[in-house]
Amino acid sequence: MSSLTHVTINFETSHLVFPGVIGAILAILGLAIIVTRRRSIAGSGAYWRGIASQMDKVRFFGAIGLSFVYFLLLEPVGELMPNTGFGFLACSFPFVLLTSLLFMHQRNLRTVLPVGIIAAIAPVLTWWLFNDVFSLSLP
Repeated sequence: MSSLTHVTINFETSHLVFPGVIGAILAILGLAIIVTRRRSIAGSGAYWRGIASQMDKVRFFGAIGLSFVYFLLLEPVGELMPNTGFGFLACSFPFVLLTSLLFMHQRNLRTVLPVGIIAAIAPVLTWWLFNDVFSLSLP
């Protein structure tokens, strides 16, 4: 009877429970959508071909590529100076700058200068907020 009032938590694996539950729920809901809307899904090829022909592929794939490289480099760069936020700062400066430049329509000194200033200030403010206000370490 004492086992009903005693709870043990395995902290090495306890953080894996919630993402697994959410993943299972999303998989079930996705399957329900596929089953109930299969005719609409099967007939959507022409719609997506039209969207793909009109989309700005450079910006779309550039943003995906920059995000992939950003997240890929966060940990190795952060390991150079662990628990200081160096990885976040060193990766966020170029990521914010390059992403902003990628989506700009005009690139001249008048438009690039504010982007450069924001790319330098925003990561530092974010790092300060997480580090000093919330006491959370960044990679």
